[in-house]
Amino acid sequence: MTELSALSAVPSGSRDGVLRFYFGPMDCGKSTLALQMNYNHGRQGRRGLVLTKHDRSGTPQVTSRIGLGSEAVEVVDDLDLVALVRAHEPIDYVICDEACFYTVAQIEQLADLTDGYGVDVYAFGLASDFRSRMFPAAQRLFELADEISRLQVEVLCWCGRPGRLNARVVGGRMVRTGEQVVIGDTGADPIRYQVLCRRHHRSGELGLPV
Repeated sequence: MTELSALSAVPSGSRDGVLRFYFGPMDCGKSTLALQMNYNHGRQGRRGLVLTKHDRSGTPQVTSRIGLGSEAVEVVDDLDLVALVRAHEPIDYVICDEACFYTVAQIEQLADLTDGYGVDVYAFGLASDFRSRMFPAAQRLFELADEISRLQVEVLCWCGRPGRLNARVVGGRMVRTGEQVVIGDTGADPIRYQVLCRRHHRSGELGLPV
């Protein structure tokens, strides 16, 4: 914080915690918003932790496609998030990127942090997988979160309609079977992902190669 900052310092523990879930398809700015939120809260004197799982970089950090990045704690399946936060006390907020890949038990732990310890939790992730089925962790966030927001950064399908769903593309063709979580990106084969509108996700049409 500096005297010229437009942001005010916020006393620790000055209000009840909140659990918020921000969702949207790939490329809609989820990680960018997570990093911006962490930056703003830090400037206001709040203490936080940044968590992620299966970041595109393959390392324990949150990265965005516009070049921003931050170190983070890698969330593995047996990590107790309540114990993690309490080991770093005092903590005012937790940023949870790629929360759709967490376990359902870990989503329950995020709610415990908010309700039992007054920690603000900001979770970011996909709602549904390549089959348009909800991730179990995302479904639990929809059920438990105090606030749910679809990110407003518009992503378009190749046809120009709003992109809502993530298609898995293998060998140039959309696939509908396989493991729910396979890490890839929007690059070259063998596995990549492409954002489509509902119509073209259902039909499997990928448009002309870029």
